[in-house]
Amino acid sequence: MEVDVDAISDGKEVFVAGIMQHIEEAGIHSGDSACCLPPVAIKKELITEIKNQTKKLALALKVKGFMNVQYAIKNDEIYIIEVNPRASRTVPFVSKAKGIPLAKIASRVMTGEKLSKFNLVNKNKNIFAVKEAVFPFNKFPNVDVLLGPEMKSTGEVMGMDKDFGLAYAKSQISSGNSLPTKGLAFISLKDKHKNEGIDLAKKLVELNFTLCGTEGTANAIQKNGIKCKKINKVSGGSPHIVDVLNAKKIALVINTGGGKRAYRILDSTSLRRATLINKVPYCTNMSTAYACLEGIKSLKSKKINVKAIQEL
Repeated sequence: MEVDVDAISDGKEVFVAGIMQHIEEAGIHSGDSACCLPPVAIKKELITEIKNQTKKLALALKVKGFMNVQYAIKNDEIYIIEVNPRASRTVPFVSKAKGIPLAKIASRVMTGEKLSKFNLVNKNKNIFAVKEAVFPFNKFPNVDVLLGPEMKSTGEVMGMDKDFGLAYAKSQISSGNSLPTKGLAFISLKDKHKNEGIDLAKKLVELNFTLCGTEGTANAIQKNGIKCKKINKVSGGSPHIVDVLNAKKIALVINTGGGKRAYRILDSTSLRRATLINKVPYCTNMSTAYACLEGIKSLKSKKINVKAIQEL
């Protein structure tokens, strides 16, 4: 799990403005990753430790103004990925989520004003804010939509709500990637994800989705008593998954497969392009898939409310 932290320091005091949990697993460029403020799945003691480490870093580096830190958490161990003594692209997001003019305050601190002058307090608004990246893939037909350490996004949006699922769903609506509440879900998972995929399949069925998948994934799901129709990969010949996508029969795609072999690259790249062309929500890792399920569950059980950001 990756974590982004924005802070302001005057060299003597440090204000930790926001701790953001990435929804995608570590390894995706922070500019391309969706993130949630406050975190939804980080233990309180780890959040406290992240705050303490951020303050120590800012004072040790004699930062005056903004500082951004990227951490990774694995097995409850915190690792530092990088520290940047500057503003990051998440500052506008944190400012809107918290209702604090961070850039204005940091600019005045950089000119010599004390942080204590601004009486900064991290108020708990009981609201989740989810940042989602916006990509230009539809304008570049030969670009692969698979995310990695190189940044591909050209903008971002945010969704806010007291319920995390609705906040995430709103972020997807804003980015033009609205989540479905019913239909046929296609699942194709790496071998290491197949056991976890059983739980995912059960949750989708509980949400009244029907399932289909590639042979290996479908077999794993069927062995656990869950109905799942088998669909060919592109390399398996027609009718294959791209044909079904182009026929507008798929509502959601969850695909963590792929690989370095030529036929696997053909399968995964063709699948990702077809989801883009047909505007089908597409999850490339398990953490994003579970966030999607939370969003779908909330859309089916709760009403979306709209407020001006000034009312929050």
